[in-house]
Amino acid sequence: MDKRVGERIRAFREKQNLSLADLSERTGLDETFLNAVETEDRYPSLGPLLKIARALGLRLGTFLDDQVSRDPLIVRLDERSQELAMHQHGDTPASHTYHSLGRGKTDRHMEPFFIEMLPEPEEDQTLSSHEGEEFIVVVSGQLKLVFGRETSILGPGDSIYFNSVVPHNVSATGGPASIYAVLYFPE
Repeated sequence: MDKRVGERIRAFREKQNLSLADLSERTGLDETFLNAVETEDRYPSLGPLLKIARALGLRLGTFLDDQVSRDPLIVRLDERSQELAMHQHGDTPASHTYHSLGRGKTDRHMEPFFIEMLPEPEEDQTLSSHEGEEFIVVVSGQLKLVFGRETSILGPGDSIYFNSVVPHNVSATGGPASIYAVLYFPE
């Protein structure tokens, strides 16, 4: 990726002559938070990034690539690179590392990822919601899914498919975990 996600967000915001206050109003996200995303290279979960993309009239993938469009797109295991480090709180390391499996296909309607996760403190496991659906397959470790008022623990080979408008949180529990996740965001 030639630019950080925060730099791309700022560039799209400025191109539309929007202030941080305007973007805050459109997204419902705090102006201080948006400033940290743009200037301090801090990455939240996908929910807030989706709100920012929608407020700017963009796809989430616009922040990740839009360099080349290939069909069919093949991503070899040894070609994966760390794309986004998310769920970063203060100076602590990010607990989620996202590897985009759709990078290079600009006309996509789904966002496929391989995600490596570290456990997070309970107080950092905030619920998020956004339009669309998510499908997750656990590759290794254990995954804790809080979905509304339900909590489920999933192990290797388990999968879950859910409506992401329901407040939810996905986190590693008991040690590192890795998952494949496909997120669908309606137009």
